[in-house]
Amino acid sequence: MFTGLISYRGRFREFRRSRAELVIEVPAELNRRLEKGQSLAVDGVCLTVAARENDSLVFNLSRETLEKTTLGRLRPGQEVNLEPPVTPETLLGGHLVTGHIDGLGQVLEVKPRRPGKRLKIRVGRELRKFLVAKGSVAVNGVSLTVATLGAGYFEVELIPATLQETNLDRLRPGDRVNLECDIIGKYVYNFMSGNKY
Repeated sequence: MFTGLISYRGRFREFRRSRAELVIEVPAELNRRLEKGQSLAVDGVCLTVAARENDSLVFNLSRETLEKTTLGRLRPGQEVNLEPPVTPETLLGGHLVTGHIDGLGQVLEVKPRRPGKRLKIRVGRELRKFLVAKGSVAVNGVSLTVATLGAGYFEVELIPATLQETNLDRLRPGDRVNLECDIIGKYVYNFMSGNKY
């Protein structure tokens, strides 16, 4: 479980074993902190540490992860958001984030909006039903509040701290982003819609 408050940033180094392994350069403090078998959210995707190297962590990637998230599209040197899982002592400053990506969004607009920026993201019908105005959404693992909600899009405000501490400042129109809708909203929707599986 995560909070959507980004603690570190890392850089994509390479894929190995025909893209079955992902290698991310991480700060030394984080490398020392995590052991093999522990979890780390990488751009919002919960991954398990497969190995530690001098300045990097290695993760196994499933075909599902490669197909349903942005991780399969990473370019060497690209910056990624990193968040270790919460502990009983962690302040829950964002919202409950599982690291299980619901789908991809596409950046439509990035506008300056003092003191930060406003981001408009296209979202498909399968995810739109889980979004509510002033509700929570995680974009590349970052806990954000839905500022405006349209038929096929939503908008979020990016404050200076978010722009400084995450990779959202680098987003441009056309970029894909990992989206995780609020877990409470998904459970409520599932219950109220009478879905039976």
